[in-house]
Amino acid sequence: MDRAPEPHAGWTFLTNHSRVLAAIAEDRTTRVRDIAARCRLTERAVQKIIADLEAGGYLTRVREGRSNLYRIAPDMLLRHPADAPATVAELLAILAHHESGQAIASMAPEPDEH
Repeated sequence: MDRAPEPHAGWTFLTNHSRVLAAIAEDRTTRVRDIAARCRLTERAVQKIIADLEAGGYLTRVREGRSNLYRIAPDMLLRHPADAPATVAELLAILAHHESGQAIASMAPEPDEH
């Protein structure tokens, strides 16, 4: 049974598709249930997003016993023309860099020299 996601008003920087892709990149054997919990989505929403990513050629799913093994196509270009020529690998590298905390330190404001 799908648990209702926590409500959120307003806009966000990342799409649910990028969140799901990042979760899969972190663990290629992760379960839909675990992706849903991490991304604060329903399992049904995650299944739809995975289907979208597969249909777009960004992801393939291979059945291994009772589990899925996901493969990401790192060289695929991001979908929006304004993002060209960025690839999936570049997006995931940015997200992984951010999650490690390194990106935040590099964004700190410069001390005022006055």
